[in-house]
Amino acid sequence: TNLVGTSNADFPSGDPGMYQLDITLRRGQNLAARDRGGTSDPYVKFKLGGKEVFRSKTIHKNLNPVWEEKACILIDNPREPLYIKVFDYDFGLQDDFIGSAFLDLTSLELNRQTDVTLSLKDPHYPDHDLGSILLSVLLAPREEQREVTMLMRKSWKRSSKVTFNYDVLPNMPSSCLWHRIYSPSSCVLMTLFCVSSNQNHETVELLILRLSDLHRKSQLWRGIVSVTLIEGRELKAMDANGLSDPYVKFRLGHQKYKSKIVPKTLNPQWREQFDFHLYEERGGIIDITVWDKDAGKKDDFIGRCQVDLSTLSKEQTHKLEMPLEEGEGCLVLLVTLTASAAVTISDLSVSSLEDQKEREEILKRYSPMTMFHNMKDVGFLQVKVIRAEALMAADVTGKDSFSKSDPFCVVELNNDRLLTHTVYKNLNPEWNKIFTFNIKDIHSVLEVTVYDEDRDRSADFLGKVAIPLLSIQNGEQKAYVLKNKQLTGPTKGVIYLEIDVIFNAVKASIRTLMPKEQKYIEEENRLSKQLLLRNFIRMKRCIMVLISAAYYISSCFDWDSPPRSLAAFLLFLFVVWNFELYMIPLALLLLLAWNYFLIVSGKDNRQHDTVVEDMLEDEEEEDDRDDKDSEKKGFMNRLYAIQEVCVSVQNMLDEVASFGERIKNTFNWTVPFLSWLAIVALSVFTIILYFVPLRYIVLVWGINKFTKKLRSPYAIDNNELLDFLSRVPSDVQVVCIH
Repeated sequence: TNLVGTSNADFPSGDPGMYQLDITLRRGQNLAARDRGGTSDPYVKFKLGGKEVFRSKTIHKNLNPVWEEKACILIDNPREPLYIKVFDYDFGLQDDFIGSAFLDLTSLELNRQTDVTLSLKDPHYPDHDLGSILLSVLLAPREEQREVTMLMRKSWKRSSKVTFNYDVLPNMPSSCLWHRIYSPSSCVLMTLFCVSSNQNHETVELLILRLSDLHRKSQLWRGIVSVTLIEGRELKAMDANGLSDPYVKFRLGHQKYKSKIVPKTLNPQWREQFDFHLYEERGGIIDITVWDKDAGKKDDFIGRCQVDLSTLSKEQTHKLEMPLEEGEGCLVLLVTLTASAAVTISDLSVSSLEDQKEREEILKRYSPMTMFHNMKDVGFLQVKVIRAEALMAADVTGKDSFSKSDPFCVVELNNDRLLTHTVYKNLNPEWNKIFTFNIKDIHSVLEVTVYDEDRDRSADFLGKVAIPLLSIQNGEQKAYVLKNKQLTGPTKGVIYLEIDVIFNAVKASIRTLMPKEQKYIEEENRLSKQLLLRNFIRMKRCIMVLISAAYYISSCFDWDSPPRSLAAFLLFLFVVWNFELYMIPLALLLLLAWNYFLIVSGKDNRQHDTVVEDMLEDEEEEDDRDDKDSEKKGFMNRLYAIQEVCVSVQNMLDEVASFGERIKNTFNWTVPFLSWLAIVALSVFTIILYFVPLRYIVLVWGINKFTKKLRSPYAIDNNELLDFLSRVPSDVQVVCIH
């Protein structure tokens, strides 16, 4: 079907992901005043299918704001209107509603830019004049969908017996061959083919193969873009003290990162690294914005710049000094484009590890002989997604209320994300797909999530499992019980996976002492009473351990138990009289060995943390209530005036509690690989401190610190001990991943 130039009556009944809507939010006119001073601080939200797809910046104290912001939205169903809502920003309080409107996409002519003026209305006061919003919109079919359509046409011309009818696909006989492809990166969803005669199978199989290649091409990235944020120079002062608290946001397509905040400086030093996936052969554009952090109010915009990746040569590091537009100063970056990592999707019949030659090559690549080659390539992961059973029914259709689901599976390892095809109307789907990943950190957690595909709205969650790579038993097909979103309890169904991990232990150990890969920017933290209480209790438990230790020592001083106090006194005299620095790591080494002995002998003193589990379940229930009441206004919303401060305290409690729990879990052998690594490190430190005088160790340390920036000007600062502890799970993470 040629969709170019069609009218609103010619739209298909909803082909998911077929359209792209480019919107330019121009300005507002005569908006309603919501503040005491007779003005407003307006911003705009675009919603599609009940989900927010765009939010503009806030224009302060202006009833005729000018935004000139652009947004690109992928449309699943053009018959679903786009809702535009305008709010007045109130710091710490519930934002005031100004007005709303909706845009009927079927009224737009395809491939033609249209200027639209929308009058804002309030459903409760339909007669009030609340102003208007001016937009420029362009609705067009997706390019990848055109390519698929042309491919289908050619195949149909070769065989008139190939027919297509979506409505009858679920009821077709088993002899019919059909296939469906879903691509998250291009939001293209295609349901294809019924072949009623055997002579057409070859034609359709070729078509399926070519479409599968297109599907994989849209999912798999062509390369990795590594961006190192070095520093900023002579940035604009945004605070009253003549300084700023700058941080940087990066965006490449749907991938987002945010740097740390450097307080009170116009020449910040960040030295942070971020990795992006590059999906397009011709490159892309990284949008970079610099902001000044302001506690208690909207962050100030400092400036922006862009990096056009198509102008940079590959396999080479480029040092860029990017002047900031709409601001002052510049950013210094290092940008490197490298070839794609070995990430693949294939059927069960094509397995890298089952091919003896390929398996030997993979084992050779991660053998001890290659321990110092390509330190970022730690290992190889192969995931076989076989099938699922007894899934939750997400859809109810028909006169008999027949329950079903249309499940597909998403496999994630850090920022690498791939997915299977969809199996329709089935609670026991079989995917039989193989995914391979490069492992950059052996302490990563593999996440496998099952969703129900829904043509008219976002996919429904069916279940999830999280599997630490170090806990995987190679080559064993295992049934994993699906859990809820928070991984705190089971949901309905199981999924069958077979996972293989091959890695270089030396590389994995060295990478453990390097900074952890950052995840893409996720949703902003929100205030949660249960989360705040949970973090407070965790913090209290850590402090109580120290208090109990202090009471124990005090009881020795008070001779509450004479035998114990006498033993402690003699030990004290012996240690103080013979103390050497090597005794500190030796004591920690003995503690690790003692706990390992208890575990091996069956006297494990680790307790299952039911308290944390109960708190996580309460938190999940609270999240459900918050989702239902998110649109309601009430007195409680007014109590969130200090939300940012509360969230900061909440996160600080989480960090402190996690730090204490990570130390405890290192000695408790929660992750044996890390505990063994600690034993090796402590043994080495003990030997060094025993044989090498302390003054020489301090001298080497000082020389290294003083000369580090001279030897490597753009080295990223890190603390090996903190990087090690970041790999040790906290009590909450232990509950979620086991």
